[in-house]
Amino acid sequence: MREPFPVLGEPPAAGRPGILAACDGSDGSLWALDRAMTEAELFRLPLYVLAVVNPSPTGYPPGMEELVHESVERLTESMADGLRRAVGTVQSARERPYGGELSLHVVLGNVVEVVLACTAGQHTAVLGTRGNGGFTRLLLGSVTSAAVHHAACPVLVVPAPPAG
Repeated sequence: MREPFPVLGEPPAAGRPGILAACDGSDGSLWALDRAMTEAELFRLPLYVLAVVNPSPTGYPPGMEELVHESVERLTESMADGLRRAVGTVQSARERPYGGELSLHVVLGNVVEVVLACTAGQHTAVLGTRGNGGFTRLLLGSVTSAAVHHAACPVLVVPAPPAG
């Protein structure tokens, strides 16, 4: 059986501008993904959905990298499954399914650095106001804030829908 959303382990190709949606599975990133689908359809551009896995923010002690390789693979596979579910969830909630070109990308690295690097050459980056970080009191998440200030393309920040 062919998987509905193949996941690439590399950033979006630099040559073809599109709409970049950073998705970590949080509610904010799902709202942003829905808006990114709308933007991609409106501008008839490919949609690149990006998830970033940072398995060790502080690095590995000498000799440990080989030992944790299998865990990193499992973590990456889990993120890929979560990304597929996120796209499926947003698809099923839309009035009409997204019909444009779509690719999923799970990339290892520092989240802010990878997202900023992936904005190069893109039409627009679409992000939610907050992701899965632990500081919910912040108005903008650290990734979104970094993108607003340092992205190489325009950034669309999608707020939470009104309560009610």
